[in-house]
Amino acid sequence: MTTRCAVFGSGSWGTAFAMILADAGCQVSLYGRRPELVEAIRTTRANPEYFPELRLPDTVEPTADPAEAADGAEFAVLAIPSQTLRGNLAAWAPLLPADSVFVSLMKGVELGTAKLMSQVIAEVADASPERVAVVSGPNLAKEIVARQPAAAVVACRDEAVARNLQAACHTGYYRPYTNTDVIGCELGGAVKNVIALAVGIADGMGLGDNSKASLITRGLAETTRLGIAMGADPHTFAGLAGMGDLVATCSSPLSRNHTFGTNLGRGMTLEQTIAATRQTAEGVKSCESVLELAHRHGVDMPITATVVDIVHEGKPPLVAVKELMARSAKAER
Repeated sequence: MTTRCAVFGSGSWGTAFAMILADAGCQVSLYGRRPELVEAIRTTRANPEYFPELRLPDTVEPTADPAEAADGAEFAVLAIPSQTLRGNLAAWAPLLPADSVFVSLMKGVELGTAKLMSQVIAEVADASPERVAVVSGPNLAKEIVARQPAAAVVACRDEAVARNLQAACHTGYYRPYTNTDVIGCELGGAVKNVIALAVGIADGMGLGDNSKASLITRGLAETTRLGIAMGADPHTFAGLAGMGDLVATCSSPLSRNHTFGTNLGRGMTLEQTIAATRQTAEGVKSCESVLELAHRHGVDMPITATVVDIVHEGKPPLVAVKELMARSAKAER
């Protein structure tokens, strides 16, 4: 029997993941909020705003009607900016079958509540843990739509559900591994955006590979400390959802967070950088939420705090870097 999936969000990652699901043999509804974009996808079989070169499989059906997308969906894939989840999901959840599994592709932490996306889903949709899953890993959308080999983690507290999702998105070029550590996988995906901003800032300032490698490594240490405090498995951060995603996002010019940070490091203001950025850089807003999570759990995250100072407090990057380097010396572990 063909698995029916609804992908909510026709941006770059939503479009790419719809392709993955279709290539894996699923019947996919791709929901977009703008009727004109949906109609363009329907008539050309391509997403003209993100991947005009990609012809979507015939088993991807675009729609601007969320009820049509939700009809019979076994997996409801959420591929929208994290800060818009709560309002959108309140409208979509009642349209879905009672046993649909919510799959988060989002990598952020909600402003105000400091909740992970799985927690927002559980709260808004009244969904039990076996109905909430996460996909994370080094998955730059532009490489995915070229069908270049990539791996990822599909996480759910219920291992059987994780295996079902794994089967639904396993192709010759996309290799998902299962995990039951939802918190660890989500946290790795959210904090790596903040660290990518820091690495991008360093790039923009003209700093070299030593500086960037140090930020990546110590950024992973920050993420792991917070994860352990929140009950995550520390081994998760050495895997695809931790180190893998962090390396890809911090090192690739395809990373919107890295690019955003680079522009800041070159001297552009926050407003100028936002104006120059087409897509959502999740770390820009989530850095404040991640820092709030750290404060709540009593975890020291100096790189994250530095990013917040630069992005939201207007601290000059050169001053912030000097202050970061002037912190008291300590043992690595």
